[in-house]
Amino acid sequence: MPSNRGVVYLGPGKVEVRSIDYPKMVNPKGKSIEHGVILKVVSTNICGSDQHMVRGRTTAPKGMVLGHEITGEIVEKGKDVEYLSVGDLVTVPFNVACGRCRTCREQQTGVCLNVNEGRAGGAYGYVDMGGWVGGQAEYVMVPYADFNLIKFPDKAQAMEKILDLTMLSDILPTGFHGAVTAGVGVGSTVYVAGAGPVGLAAAASAQLLGAAVVMIGDMNAERLTHAKSVGFVPIDLKKSNKLEDLIAAVVGVPEVDAAIDAVGFEARGHGSESSTEAPATVLNSLMAITRAAGAVGIPGLYVTEDPGSKDEAAQHGNLRMRFGLGWAKSLRFSTGQTPVLRYNRQLMQAILHGRLPIAKVVNATVIPLDDAPRGYHEFDAGVARKFVLDPHGLLKKKS
Repeated sequence: MPSNRGVVYLGPGKVEVRSIDYPKMVNPKGKSIEHGVILKVVSTNICGSDQHMVRGRTTAPKGMVLGHEITGEIVEKGKDVEYLSVGDLVTVPFNVACGRCRTCREQQTGVCLNVNEGRAGGAYGYVDMGGWVGGQAEYVMVPYADFNLIKFPDKAQAMEKILDLTMLSDILPTGFHGAVTAGVGVGSTVYVAGAGPVGLAAAASAQLLGAAVVMIGDMNAERLTHAKSVGFVPIDLKKSNKLEDLIAAVVGVPEVDAAIDAVGFEARGHGSESSTEAPATVLNSLMAITRAAGAVGIPGLYVTEDPGSKDEAAQHGNLRMRFGLGWAKSLRFSTGQTPVLRYNRQLMQAILHGRLPIAKVVNATVIPLDDAPRGYHEFDAGVARKFVLDPHGLLKKKS
């Protein structure tokens, strides 16, 4: 049996690459299963959602193996797996989903009812998401394989575009979901809050959907410079407390057709208040700038418990929202984990046919598994990169 190493959370601000158990065909309760596969991980990405845990902003337990963005090669399969074979290269949705329950049948795989005893929805290597072992490792087990996994049709072709295809597990479908649920269409004016990888993926998705102009707001100069270099209009939120004025300077009116929150619960104020954490700032500003009867897509993460917040209400997931403004404008809001399986096959085709150079958009940067702690540190410092871990040295020529 091969050895296995993975990225382990050791407490606020600390991760380490350690030896971990080689995966077994068992669920988090230790019950044997036959519907899973074991993957040799080809690529696995560091996500902003992982950062929330590493910063100590969740109730994640020490010792958790991190990682939910996984692409890999099947090296073992259970006897109930019928439509996949050893050697297949596959993309793994970050959602763990059974394919059998009511929500899965409705394509709401982000809130599967059977993979998490605590609440609806499961994910790999994430707090309160069912206890499934994470994939920032050399090997990982994926359950319900026939339902969850998509095989790349041509393995060699897929390896040529692996830095794009690795984004199918989470950030690209998440950004696309944000754009779709915000109602982006041909000719739309769009504002994306947050120039991190998910915000960039949302902006690229908005362009794919036909947006006329895509603005992306942040306070990080490096990220704004990168956003401009890949075709988006940067909005420097340090310049004003009023997002409406910054929007009007670009499109002539203080509103947009569609808005996307790619920041989530660790938001900060704008302008003179940029050093102050204000968990509801993004949501309130998006309600202010979205046209009447428009929509706000919210792929940014919000949590039920935030023990690291200085705001007592936010510690329990309560936000100081101007919901009355949203109600008065008849706005629509879409929240929750992205149902990746609803989008990833179509997005795979867009990548394979040259329509979506997402690796360039998010500035994908390959690092060895052993450098994961450095990747976490630099990502937390705000570098304009999306770190892709290379557990087996298969991506060296792609960086």
